[in-house]
Amino acid sequence: MIKKLQLPLQTMNLVLGFMVWVIISALLPFIREDIAIPADRIAILTAIPVVLGSVLRIPLGYYANVVGARIVFIVSFILLLFPVYFISTASSVTHLVIGGLFLGIGGAVFSVGVTSLPKYYPKEKLGLVNGIYGMGNLGTAITTFAAPVIATQIGWSATIQMYLILLLVFAALNAVLGDRKEPRVKTPVMEQIKGVYRNDKLWYFSLFYFITFGSFVAFTVYLPNFLVSHFELSKVDAGLRTAGFILIATFLRPVGGWLADKFKPLFLLMGVFIGMTLAAVLLAFSPSIALYTVGCLTIAVCAGLGNGIIFKLVPLYFNKQAGIVNGIVSMMGGLGGFFPPLMLSFIHSATGQYSIGFMALSQVALASFVLVVWMYYQDKLAVTSQVFNSTGQGILVTDAKGRIYAVNPAFTRLTGYAEEEVLGRNPSLLKSGRQSPQFYQSMWAEIMEKGSWQGEIWNRRKNGEQYLELLTINVVKDETGEIVHYVGTFSDITDRTPGASAMEDRVAKP
Repeated sequence: MIKKLQLPLQTMNLVLGFMVWVIISALLPFIREDIAIPADRIAILTAIPVVLGSVLRIPLGYYANVVGARIVFIVSFILLLFPVYFISTASSVTHLVIGGLFLGIGGAVFSVGVTSLPKYYPKEKLGLVNGIYGMGNLGTAITTFAAPVIATQIGWSATIQMYLILLLVFAALNAVLGDRKEPRVKTPVMEQIKGVYRNDKLWYFSLFYFITFGSFVAFTVYLPNFLVSHFELSKVDAGLRTAGFILIATFLRPVGGWLADKFKPLFLLMGVFIGMTLAAVLLAFSPSIALYTVGCLTIAVCAGLGNGIIFKLVPLYFNKQAGIVNGIVSMMGGLGGFFPPLMLSFIHSATGQYSIGFMALSQVALASFVLVVWMYYQDKLAVTSQVFNSTGQGILVTDAKGRIYAVNPAFTRLTGYAEEEVLGRNPSLLKSGRQSPQFYQSMWAEIMEKGSWQGEIWNRRKNGEQYLELLTINVVKDETGEIVHYVGTFSDITDRTPGASAMEDRVAKP
């Protein structure tokens, strides 16, 4: 029963963590009424919680494996009590910066669930499971929508103090309902990092999540104040529109995970980045509120789907190191939410507009699309290589002039020749001398006429031993019909052919 509760419990934990994470950005219009905040500090205040919330994802993901998610969630919620109370009594920008930094613990708990929950479900369901857990992003929508409404009634300070009660309640819930018997993994963190940091796919996934989740976080913290200052909307209206953005991105996250369980996730990711590219180009032209809404909602759709797809890909490629990889990838996603608000603020102060920043987003999304396409074709080549190297039959590939271009490990086992000994040479080095010239003339005439040939032939190993093989030769042509390769596949049938030596004369005849 406890194991079945982990998905809903940890998802609600993430909801609360994200609710706390965005307190400052959601209530900033109210806080500014009591605390003088220079315009150039606003972007820093909204982005500062993201810093610790990103960096801490690696150790929290690691310790979720070492001591279990239950302990990590309890400790995280207790630690959050201090910055939440400190911010509620803040009287200066410095107080907000210090408290906001430690609010990052709320965002860091994301890596706990994506490390813990895969232990309870089969691989074919991980996309949906991680997508459901990722709906904890809903916490940002709850705070963005509800906090301003409550603050209009009781003030921003009292509103923040209400979160203290929630943190205590959820610390108690985890103490009672958390899984005390969760499987532990105690491989040292540096050993895990050394095992994955050279893998290119780790950094590709980090970039992709930097864009998708980074866009989600950046728009979440940037929209409330931007909509008020740029379009002169009311604070409550801006909060509602931002909440709509968050809801769409959040509810589409499990949809993205589910789709990735059913279809090719890399194809889906290509569509995500094309959509983000087009939406960012639209936003770059500083449109009306209607077109701006279309662009933002498109970003929400693509970010939500992309977030779910990426965390389906991680356990597919990093089954044994999923914990540390989830931490690194989710950290990069969090940092993706830190830099865009700062960049947009700097660009706006220098140029008076946000167009260059949105155009930069479009170009990074387009570059990510190109990388996903490259990954897809690299995977296809990797599969081809695995098949080539693992097949039990010997394979010999020549160029159009008959020079050996490639051989597989089975070729070496069957003939005794290493790859470097035969590359660039003619396959005639394998001849046993038992077949007559007419035999080879007939064989090549059939190959040129039909494009393939199959038969039994005697060949010689490197050590001089002769053996009977079943050989198939096929012609490979390019799109213009020109021959580019000949591929020979063969297997040793000497021991499986009764009276093989008696067949010598028959095989040698044309």
